[in-house]
Amino acid sequence: MPNNKNIEAIQLLISRLERLSADSFWAHRASGIRGALLRFMDAIDNVEENQQIQDNTLNILIQKGYELLEKAAREIPDRK
Repeated sequence: MPNNKNIEAIQLLISRLERLSADSFWAHRASGIRGALLRFMDAIDNVEENQQIQDNTLNILIQKGYELLEKAAREIPDRK
């Protein structure tokens, strides 16, 4: 079962990934990670039906989500 810190990270990532500009190259890739995170949150909510939540999968999804956000952020031009 994921801890509260992981659940907070998932919620933050879902929120941030959905805000990526549709024009961004990374938005399409982010949608897959975001969908997987949403399914994971649904599995947490239905823990009685899914007793085996894989922490490795969660850690990979969180890591990939942050990587995509970093890459997308690099494309944002500096405001001067």
